[in-house]
Amino acid sequence: MLQEQTLDMLNAMKLFGMAKGFSQRLGDPKHGELSHAEFTGLLVHDEKDWRDNARLKRLLKNARLRQQACLEDVDYRHPRGLNKQVLLELGNAQWVTAGRNVLLTGPTGVGKSYIACALGNLAARSGHTVFYTRAPRLFESLAQARGDGSHLKALARLGKAQLLIIDDFLLTPLSEAERKDFLEVIEDRYARAATVLTSQCPSKDWHQAIGDPTLADAICDRLLHNACRIELKGESIRKNGKR
Repeated sequence: MLQEQTLDMLNAMKLFGMAKGFSQRLGDPKHGELSHAEFTGLLVHDEKDWRDNARLKRLLKNARLRQQACLEDVDYRHPRGLNKQVLLELGNAQWVTAGRNVLLTGPTGVGKSYIACALGNLAARSGHTVFYTRAPRLFESLAQARGDGSHLKALARLGKAQLLIIDDFLLTPLSEAERKDFLEVIEDRYARAATVLTSQCPSKDWHQAIGDPTLADAICDRLLHNACRIELKGESIRKNGKR
């Protein structure tokens, strides 16, 4: 009866990891030899592990990553100009904390989105908030937000993510409203939060594709400054099931 009451109280206090550990450890004979302090210490570890796992699940769910991707699964055998050392360095999430950008360019099918999602997975597992979106969907949602009066709130949400992943940037030239919105997004994040960008358009052509020279200068300056640039090339690897 006392054990059931203890479990009820632990769950009532939302100490779910401790409650689960309490049930499991009471049924393990070897834990009968532990002191009260040792047993309590293990329960505290159980609670911390449960909370860490719950936070990771929440971060990954909120990230809305397009693909389940890991840096460990990236295929380096396909000739696409991918430098393994660069990705190994990005395997340390300090670039997220430092607010650095990662720019992935190259033709369709060379694995840009997969690598971007793998970086997002890494960031989430390091405890950072992540949000993934495709550029066309981003601009569509901001246009809708402008219409219903939630535009500033939408921009604020994008600015709060510790890592923002924008996939398929510049599939088409930007409109005037899209240029202004994109500058606001990048300005809010400049030197404060990290952004991963993928594009089929080479970075040398971004200025022209953005359109307005003044806004293009401002956008490119903030995107390219101190950024890690990964320029991929070659044929599509999708038909081979590689990443």
